[in-house]
Parts: sequence; C-alpha cells; structure tokens
Amino acid sequence: MDTDTYAEKIENGSSLNSVNSIQNFKSRFHIPKAPNGSDVIYLTGNSLGLQPENTRKYIEEELDDWASLGVEGHLHARHPWLPYHEFVTEPMARVVGALPRETVVMNSLTVNLHLMMVSFYRPGVKRRKIVIEKGAFPSDQYAVESQVKFHRVSEPGAVATGFLSSDTKNLAAFAPNPDLIQLAPREGETTLRTEDIIETIERYGDEIALVMMGGVNYYTGQAFDMKAITEAGHRVGAMVGFDLAHAAGNLELRLHDWDVDFAVWCSYKYLNAGPGGIAAAFVHERHARSFGLPRFAGWWGHNKQTRFLMGPDFDPIPGAEGWQLSNPPIFQLAALRASLEIFDDAGMANLRSGSVELTGHLEKQLKEIENDRISIITPSDPTQRGCQLSIRVRDADKTLFEAIAARGVIADWREPDVIRVAPVPLYNDLTDVFRFTEILRDSL
Repeated sequence: MDTDTYAEKIENGSSLNSVNSIQNFKSRFHIPKAPNGSDVIYLTGNSLGLQPENTRKYIEEELDDWASLGVEGHLHARHPWLPYHEFVTEPMARVVGALPRETVVMNSLTVNLHLMMVSFYRPGVKRRKIVIEKGAFPSDQYAVESQVKFHRVSEPGAVATGFLSSDTKNLAAFAPNPDLIQLAPREGETTLRTEDIIETIERYGDEIALVMMGGVNYYTGQAFDMKAITEAGHRVGAMVGFDLAHAAGNLELRLHDWDVDFAVWCSYKYLNAGPGGIAAAFVHERHARSFGLPRFAGWWGHNKQTRFLMGPDFDPIPGAEGWQLSNPPIFQLAALRASLEIFDDAGMANLRSGSVELTGHLEKQLKEIENDRISIITPSDPTQRGCQLSIRVRDADKTLFEAIAARGVIADWREPDVIRVAPVPLYNDLTDVFRFTEILRDSL
C-alpha cells in the first residue's frame, strides 16, 4: 500500500482528534531505523519504550557536572544530586493519580514489591492468604510465593504443617502453596471477569491478608477494575496493592482516589526511561505516618534534616519516601526526567483518549483481515484494556513473527502463539496501524 493510500485511509476513516492532537510528540523520540533506512513500525512500547530526544542531553549534563564538580555536584550541579529524585516526584505522581507525598522513585520493580510486602503482607493465624492472578508476570508470582514461604518457614512448627516436603534442606521442594489464591479465567475464556474476582475475595473474606494483582495483565493486555478490586479487598479487611508495570503511562490512574494501599511499577516500558530504568512506588497517605509498620530500612528513608548526623536510630520520613533504602542513580533519574517532561506536556487524559481511539482503530483493522487463524484475546471493551492488543494465531510458530519482523515490524512474541502489539500514542500513529495490518495480512 503506498503512502497516498495510507493518507487517504486516514482522511476518510478517521475522526481521531485525540490521536491527531498528540502526533506532534512523535518528533520528540528517536525512531529506530530498518536496514533500508526507513522508520521501523515500533509496536513494543509495552516492553521497552523509545528514547526521548532529550535523554542524551540530560545524562550528558550530569556527566559534565560530575567531571567538573566531583562530589560537589551533590549540592552544586545544575540539578543537584542530593535532592535529584524530588525533581521527578510531582510529574510521576501526576502520571499515576497520586499525591507527591505518596510517590517515590527508587530501586527496581521487584525490589519495591518485596519492600511493600514486608510492610503490607502481615499474615496472622487465619488471615494469611494472598490473592493474585494465576497468569501474573512470573516475577510477581515468584515474589509473592517467596514471601509466603518466608513467613511459613520462619514460624515455629512450619514443617509440621505439611507445607514443606520431607526434604527440608531443599526450600524449593514445597508442596502446593495453601496461602495463594490464584485467579483463573472461566473454562474456555482467556481473561478474568471482574465479578469473579470480587466473588473470590468475598468468599475467602477474613482469610485474605493481601490482594496483589497487576493493573494490566502482561500477556492478555487485560486492564483490571482497580477501584472495584480495592473496594472489595477493603470490605473484607485485606490490604490491596498493584503492580502497574503495564499500566503506568498507559492508563489514566487514580491511585489516591481509589484508596489503593500500595503500588509499584517500572519506568522502562510506557514511561520511556531506558533499559533497566529506575522504578517507583506508591503508598497511600493513610499510611504516611504508620511508623509501626515493619519495614526494611535504609539511610535514604531517614529524616532529611538529621540524615547526615549519622545517628544510630532510624527516623523514617513520613510518606512514601520513608521506604527508600539508598541514594538513587542520577543517570537513570535524568533519563526518566526527560520522558516525564513529555508526559506533562501531553497530559495523561489526552494520551489515554488518543490511546483508546488508536487501539480501537487497530482492532478494527485486524478484524477486517479475512483469516480465521487470528483472534484477539485482549478484551474489546476499551475500559478493560490499555493500548496493547494480544493477537493469537492458531497453528502458528515463531516463523510468522520472524516474517513480520523481516518487513520492519518490531513487536513481541509470547509462547506458544501470541503476538503482542502496542500502538503507543506518544510515538505511534495511524500509518503504523495500517502498515502493520497490511504486513500481517500478507504474512498470513
């Protein structure tokens, strides 16, 4: 299909005002090139976002200040390093619908998840179960199960409960975990129903210590009703937390208003902070002065006024900053600052509106492909998804994925038969949608 035809399709078939209003942001990102020099069709911002044009400049400024100032950069750099993480607090809070005091940028995602569960997963004799998706991202599953195992092993008589196998030297040799409630779709379905999630929470009631789910499932692209889930968890007396790795920068979030207890997320997907970019956490202001909560402490979470007196007693900062461990990596923060400036300019409401329309147009184009081998396992309801669509291809193997990659599509393959594509409104447009669907149709 030639360029004129793309333009004609866009003109004739589009009322996508939100998409059109943010297309100018594409120029603020580096778009990878195909071997022939043309822009690739980059549809994998759900795995790694593209590099903002200002990222190199912001990192080089910190390199220059380090070279010229040495340790004095902590106080005298253009953006002093001592409070550097505070430069991204407010824009990050705006992305997730939080108050600044509820938001902190620190560590990596799974480290933050463990830190939050130290404080918010407090199993008792009866109330000790964790609710999680059966198909959650593996790192979440590992973290949650290891927390449950840790609490079991540390209790007197844990072996006698039957939770450990007879091989007590091998902590991997556990019987099926009785304290994990894993939510699975109904037979013949690929996604979870909100009413089933809430029914499960209500059924187990006072046995549940923590509801810990993803905001968006990484495989299916399903976005969960976090407000309803939080309300259900709180009704039965449980804590509620979310992994927002696939939600932050993708959905319009309202963590404070939804009364979520805690959340964690990375910044290298939709937030474009680079590979392995620094993560973040949310702790609701209800817990800001809950200093009696157990936590793993570090000196960067200590009272800022007395931190450098190096006293022996930990005095936590009120709010999310009190969960910090160490001073943060400045270069990673600089990369994140470059991206968050774009989010502030675009606005999450505008981005979400553009995402709904752009993803809807991709869904429409995919459904027009006359091939009964493909189906979309992501919910069709825009309120139950972000910009990712997961395409199941019956009887396919990775050769199909390799075929579309050879034609300039950068997407994502998930075994055994799913191609994940995410038209990110910051740097994707309708031309990407039309080119991708044409290539997929031809490759099928």
